[in-house]
Amino acid sequence: QVQLVESGGGLVQAGGSLRLSCAASRSIFSINAMGWYRQAPGKQRELVAAITRGGSTNYTDSVKGRFTISRSIAKNTVYLQMNSLKPEDTAIYYCNADLPMDMGVVPRYWGQGTQVTVSS
Repeated sequence: QVQLVESGGGLVQAGGSLRLSCAASRSIFSINAMGWYRQAPGKQRELVAAITRGGSTNYTDSVKGRFTISRSIAKNTVYLQMNSLKPEDTAIYYCNADLPMDMGVVPRYWGQGTQVTVSS
């Protein structure tokens, strides 16, 4: 199991920046991949960015060039640096961790979510 604690959300004007943090309760080297998802009102949850145990990253097209996912191995923490924020980035952002497959199932865990609101 793993517990995930997010922080860093808030209200920002369009064009501004925020940094989200997700602290894991175990070594992130024991986690296959960690990511940030978001869910806006009336929409499905979508992947924003992810980073694998090996350090590979991927982003959804709408945030490429604006958002950066990174990690601190020493702090067991994953970050999402969000620059040039747009009103359409407004959503609840969730941290996610996928543990190694066990009995054919990938254990998936979620943080509690943090609200990001971008005003125009």
